[in-house]
Amino acid sequence: MAETLEFELVSPEALLVARAVEMVVVPGREGDFGALPRHAPFISLVRPGVVTIYEGGRVAQRLAVNGGFAEVTADRCTVLAEEAVDIDDADRAAVEARLARAQEDVADAKTDADRARAEREVAFCRAILAPAA
Repeated sequence: MAETLEFELVSPEALLVARAVEMVVVPGREGDFGALPRHAPFISLVRPGVVTIYEGGRVAQRLAVNGGFAEVTADRCTVLAEEAVDIDDADRAAVEARLARAQEDVADAKTDADRARAEREVAFCRAILAPAA
């Protein structure tokens, strides 16, 4: 049996994942990173993107996250996400409508902060809608 690490993904609404996994890939602020058992400890900001969970040598689950931070230790990876959605359970029509509103917000933004918020929303919606890699 492959070595595992404990993985938790928590959003303000719920604990979405809490189980042992072989590997998890997280969209870190400086780029995607994979957490494996016996990983060197670190903390990273999380950008909008997809968290990919591997079990049995394959992708077991994909969740879109919209910011937050991750802590990795030798035996655990915890992601505290500002917002998270299991991609398989997402209402694609609702996400497409949300994406359209976010794109309008980017075009209408009057300040850099407003534009950044809208662009982050666009990135999150695109992460949910993107086909599996």
